[in-house]
Amino acid sequence: MNLETLIKDMREYHRTDETLSYAFRIEQLNQLKTAIIKYQNDILDALNKDLNKSQFEGFLTEVGVVLLEIKDTIKHLKKWMKVKRVKTPVTLFKAKSFLYPEPYGVVLIMSPWNYPFQLAIAPLIGAIASGNVAVLKVSPDAVHTSLVTKKMIESIFQPSYVTVLTGGLEESQAIIKQRFDYIFFTGSTHVGRIVMEAASKHLTPVTLELGGKSPCIIDETADLDKAAKRIAFGKFINAGQTCIAPDYIYVSNKVKDQFIVEMKKWINEFFQGRAVDHDDYPKIINLKHYQRLISLMHKDKIIHGGLYNNQKIEPTLLDNVTRDDAIMKEEIFGPLLPILSFDHLQEVINDLKQQEKPLALYMFSKSKENQRKIITSLSFGGATINDTLMHVASGYLPFGGVGESGMGSYHGKSSFDTFSHDKSILFRSHLIDLDFRYHPYTKRKKKIVNLFIK
Repeated sequence: MNLETLIKDMREYHRTDETLSYAFRIEQLNQLKTAIIKYQNDILDALNKDLNKSQFEGFLTEVGVVLLEIKDTIKHLKKWMKVKRVKTPVTLFKAKSFLYPEPYGVVLIMSPWNYPFQLAIAPLIGAIASGNVAVLKVSPDAVHTSLVTKKMIESIFQPSYVTVLTGGLEESQAIIKQRFDYIFFTGSTHVGRIVMEAASKHLTPVTLELGGKSPCIIDETADLDKAAKRIAFGKFINAGQTCIAPDYIYVSNKVKDQFIVEMKKWINEFFQGRAVDHDDYPKIINLKHYQRLISLMHKDKIIHGGLYNNQKIEPTLLDNVTRDDAIMKEEIFGPLLPILSFDHLQEVINDLKQQEKPLALYMFSKSKENQRKIITSLSFGGATINDTLMHVASGYLPFGGVGESGMGSYHGKSSFDTFSHDKSILFRSHLIDLDFRYHPYTKRKKKIVNLFIK
């Protein structure tokens, strides 16, 4: 079946309104949950083949996250679907106003390779919950996970409801030329621009989950031991191939030396020696990214790590880094952690205001004033204070970027809202019909209008 025929069939199926009922949506979510549990071992094996993720890390960051998302969605869906009454201005008396959430229709979800299962299925949950039908374009770089995902989806859903498409660049280019009612894309800023340009030809709304260089700021009041431990976790999970990983450190000169000591301690504690020899340490997804990361390692600036072998790069710290270095010109997306320093917090604020708005920001500080200053002075997608990554773990916090790091958000109710359009409905009464809005427009009617406006 070609793309045009597939999307035509999906659109015709959606027009039957079968996907609209609460009962139908809940049934599909429960089927998806059951299938994930059934295919869990296959998914974890595929993640290991693609990224060398351990069973534990694969479950923690991919399967478990998705199961929690489904559980939360099932629990709250009835409330989310309810028609919401809103206020009506007195000028429209007598009337009532409501918001009716409706699905967009045929949606396209494009997922990346770094969390190939989570970032495919999490937005799909929102699309299903909102009553849409979906085309899921999975990454060719995570080939094993993509094939398991396709097999799993095909075992529970008919193609006119949810279809998984594989393939590389040529297939992706063909897909985005089609007309969809909504596009949800996760990936690089470069490809995000291409997707948005293609969407504009059909005036299709988009959510873009991109990335950028997410800074991590450590002031002189921080608990350095906990900061180092939590940064090491956030930076080196999935070998740094995380869109919200701390991209680089900005640390106060007053505590910089001690912070580096603590970082080295926790890296050694986590990996018990050479990470490249660790069975549970993830690999870089492919040779292209592996070689790119190696080229960013300025040997004269490495103060810890620097070893690489068999498509693995160990956690590496680089000191005395400046904005002019190549590693600061692009998102790293790997286990390399540059360290910059500052004397006054305002220096950091002034510098970050000159950069593109990042997807995430992290700050370690016991100073409420410094926390407030960073939060109110800088623009970014989301932040965790005194930890890393954890804001993305809350279904009550919308996750998304701003500017170069993306547009739109999802997770929890935000996923439902993203894949829904709120129809605004006003119900007017027949009992009262004030005539001041009708012709002819007299001085008396003008006075009445002025009373309402003033």
